[in-house]
Amino acid sequence: MNAVWKAVKASIRGSIPDHSFRMWIEPLKFHQGDDGRFVIGCPNCFSKKRVQNNYSALIEAQLKKNVGSHCSVIYVVAGKDTNGAPEQQKSIQLSLPNINVRPYSGRQLRKDFIFDHFVVGGNNDFAFSASLSLASRKDSVQNSLFLLSKTGMGKSHLSQAIGHLILSEHPTERVFYMTAEDFSNEMIQAFRHDAIDQFKGKYQNKCDVLLLEDIQQLSGKERTQVELAATLDSLYEANKKIIFSSCYLPGDIPKLNDKLRSRLACSLISHIDPPNFRTRVRILQKKANLKGYHLPENVVNYLASELTEDVRQLESGLIGITAKSSLLGAPIDVALAQSVVKNIVRQRKTITIDAIKKLVCKYFGVSVKDIVSRSRKQSIVRPRQIAIFLSRRYTDSPLQAIGRSFNRYHATALHSIGAIEQGMKKNGSIQKQVEFFCQKLESGKF
Repeated sequence: MNAVWKAVKASIRGSIPDHSFRMWIEPLKFHQGDDGRFVIGCPNCFSKKRVQNNYSALIEAQLKKNVGSHCSVIYVVAGKDTNGAPEQQKSIQLSLPNINVRPYSGRQLRKDFIFDHFVVGGNNDFAFSASLSLASRKDSVQNSLFLLSKTGMGKSHLSQAIGHLILSEHPTERVFYMTAEDFSNEMIQAFRHDAIDQFKGKYQNKCDVLLLEDIQQLSGKERTQVELAATLDSLYEANKKIIFSSCYLPGDIPKLNDKLRSRLACSLISHIDPPNFRTRVRILQKKANLKGYHLPENVVNYLASELTEDVRQLESGLIGITAKSSLLGAPIDVALAQSVVKNIVRQRKTITIDAIKKLVCKYFGVSVKDIVSRSRKQSIVRPRQIAIFLSRRYTDSPLQAIGRSFNRYHATALHSIGAIEQGMKKNGSIQKQVEFFCQKLESGKF
């Protein structure tokens, strides 16, 4: 029977993507088989559920092909007997009262950000498999993962799902979850209170898993970058798990020192693309089921066809129509969905980089020739930075294309975006200017 199982796995290898085979099929073990009954061992409960839902038909078909008759397959979790009952434990470790066995630092993990709630599609299957592999394997060859995508695509969901799974299987693991901004602020406070040694010791000696979001926030923060690079060196040497997330590749983040850039680039970079229509439908269905909502199929299809930007926009549409239906006592139908969607969807189809240039130049009293020139006059630099910022927000053009359109490198374009984002926080006039242009673009009056 072992020979049959090897033949089955070899057949399956050629019919599914290689990373899916390594993630889900390769770890399966043959336990026993008699009278047309096969018992297959899975490494954990999540793997068992995933294999049953997605690969059971394929496995049974290949077994039938190799055995010559129909076979029933039973899946069990490794460490349990063939009837699914746990093996007798040799000793039982009693838990002590009032002891927190799940120490972690930083922000709280969202309870709903788990692997079971993540919808896998062609846009994110590699990132999902890489995240699950890193979380579920104690001795993984690759212990560092870099999740890359635009805002609202699921980076935070996967990052926190890793933390949840590690804590569920290894409750004593010390999981630290935070943003790069949190790390920087904590380091600054440590310097102010003469506690930098405790700060270093905390991360270098008391952290097993580091989940660090929004790495691009470290741009220009040289002292924080030095401390983080030293921390990463200690974690790498101790074979700890590190998960980064960012909207930009390490090489695209400006004002990042070479040492830290090198550490980030050594990670397994997993890109998450925007979901296609089919995946958007599944996301809406999944989230509706989790929240107990019932949406007609035509409403789901309408939302999936109109809300195309990211997962957060889909959630906004779902919450909007259910709330409006509840408050008004109106049925959930396409007409109701249309009334909600029109307030969510930006008019991006008619917004181009050239249109943004002309709009900004008109109100700042400069020419398009000026805005793409090499001039560093403040009267030119500010309109140029705002136009680049708006181009990033309202068009689907990649950063490199935006930079070329303004006769700039993509790193300079990224710096312009960061300058406006920071300026909006500190300078009320910049915020008002950006809000004015956003209103013009979104209303179609440009």
